Amino acid sequence: MGFLGKFWRLLVGIKDALVLTFMLLFFLGLFAVLSASPSPAQVKDGALYIDLTGFVVEERSRIDPLAALVNRGDTPTQHQARDIVRALDAAATDDRIKAVVMDLSTFVGGGQVHMQEIAEAMDRVRKTEKPVLTYALGYGDDHMHLASHASEVWLDPMGGALISGPGGSFLFYAELLERLNINARVYRVGEFKSAVEPYLLNSMSPEARRNIEGLYGALWEEWQANVAKARPAADLERVLKDPVSWVEASAGDLAEASLAAGLVDTLGNRVEFGERVAEIAGGDEWDDTPGSYAKTDIGPFLADNPAPSSGKAIAVVTVSGEIVDGNAGPGRAGGSRIERLLNTALNDEIAGLVVRVNSPGGSVLASERIRVAIDRYRAKGLPVAVSFANVAASGGYWVATAGDRIFAQPETVTGSIGVFAIVPTFEDTARRLGVNADAIRTTPLSGQPDVLGGFTPETNAILQAGVSDTYSDFVALVSEARGMSAQQVDAVGQGRVWDGGTARQIKLVDQFGGLSDALSWVAAQAKLEDGGWHPRFLEEPIDGRDALIAQLLGSGNARMNADTGSASQPGGDLFAMAAQNRDRALARLLADAKRLSGRAGVQAYCLACPALPAQPLDSATSRQTLSTWQALQAFMSSQ
Repeated sequence: MGFLGKFWRLLVGIKDALVLTFMLLFFLGLFAVLSASPSPAQVKDGALYIDLTGFVVEERSRIDPLAALVNRGDTPTQHQARDIVRALDAAATDDRIKAVVMDLSTFVGGGQVHMQEIAEAMDRVRKTEKPVLTYALGYGDDHMHLASHASEVWLDPMGGALISGPGGSFLFYAELLERLNINARVYRVGEFKSAVEPYLLNSMSPEARRNIEGLYGALWEEWQANVAKARPAADLERVLKDPVSWVEASAGDLAEASLAAGLVDTLGNRVEFGERVAEIAGGDEWDDTPGSYAKTDIGPFLADNPAPSSGKAIAVVTVSGEIVDGNAGPGRAGGSRIERLLNTALNDEIAGLVVRVNSPGGSVLASERIRVAIDRYRAKGLPVAVSFANVAASGGYWVATAGDRIFAQPETVTGSIGVFAIVPTFEDTARRLGVNADAIRTTPLSGQPDVLGGFTPETNAILQAGVSDTYSDFVALVSEARGMSAQQVDAVGQGRVWDGGTARQIKLVDQFGGLSDALSWVAAQAKLEDGGWHPRFLEEPIDGRDALIAQLLGSGNARMNADTGSASQPGGDLFAMAAQNRDRALARLLADAKRLSGRAGVQAYCLACPALPAQPLDSATSRQTLSTWQALQAFMSSQ
């Protein structure tokens, strides 16, 4: 009995310890959540400090607590572009703000349209004679896009600037699939529908290469023109045409080379930078740390400057990320979720609808669900505008056909009117493993589709016919929406992708403009006066439990800059940027594997489009990805 009693007391002690631990974690998490809600009272005279650690995105993703646990809290920090723009516009007219500081030390990047939107907001701040200063260890393409619009560009002496331009490697898996004896059965329509080429070829087709080179060339011209206009002193020609001799002229010192080329204005460490800001915005009377200055973080500043809420509401629905079936998102465009948001808001008192699209496409079925839900607004007599951000291609363009007017920017990637489907079959793999299939058929379709025994010619013909019919539906939607003949749509379709300027010329978009322009157009159509309306972004409420758990696990939204260091926060110098490219390549590889091994139906997806910023994985995707690669590793190790 003595032993049992001691054992029982041990169990009770363990239970009590666990209860106390969980209670402690709960209250710590509750405190973190409450303290994370900024107070307007925290705003003070000085600089507006914008720490751009992580990515700039159209729509911030919610962190799946289970995925955060699996990934050890290593999730990317995300900043909504519209929040940054709103903060900058508020700073321009706020007398408390003497300057704007943009910390790019651990900035990773964002889409070209988002960079331009933020850059134009920086220009509006400078027009009020308030300086905008940037600081970084390394300046890449996106960093320079923003920094070129700053009044002072600071670079750490240990860092440098390096401009690479759009482009890079595309991954192809035909040889790998052949080694694994996997047959990737592809059904597509579109001469330029390159989304399936990675599974069929070992290199890019001439048609895809021609299309992508034209697209990237146009985007690159826009970038150069923008930076050159904003920063005419920068010697871009020297930097771009002969980067090796440019760096060697400064004895390999990238910081000095960047200064000599006019890419940056001043070399200085973080303390020296802070002292400069203090000269403009004043010192921090509560902080005597070297390099400190009076500042207000963007969170409290936005809380003190809430978005307008008076007048009539114009609904804004966001279609961001890959379009998928189900309730995924935000950050991914789950068709069911977006349909539900649209259907709910339709019953409210709203003046119109703006559809904000930042998506390379995805599921045709989900795209159609969203399109039909948008079309209900038009049927009700409400004006509907569509605003394209960085990418609005394939399924992203499919949903846009329900709008009355389409707005895009010259840097927007759009088009890719084409569809495909991929079904892997394993009859060769099975035979190699000693599994042979023998069939009895009463019809040509008996037992089909058979992923182990192979597809019959009749099955292949029917599946291709279905994809071809879906393409015809896509063409018909575009034809009706854009007032073009089916032949005209097919001529600019076939999976081709276009920059925004060309898309406007070929009538795929109506006019240049951003989200604010689309909102103003809807307001004008609804006969609303200035100040008589406000945007209402359609969102689902955040579950308090999930928010708490995500906070406990560390969602990556906490401020972490370069001098504190964090393995979970990318950025830093040029070598850290090189590591980011590695991570992006891995993310693309995993996405391609998921696309092949998933259960997706017919897809309207653009592979040629520039990749969107990394999105946190949900728990299901994390498990699926892990299982896929574990299986692949096991198979390869057996060979």
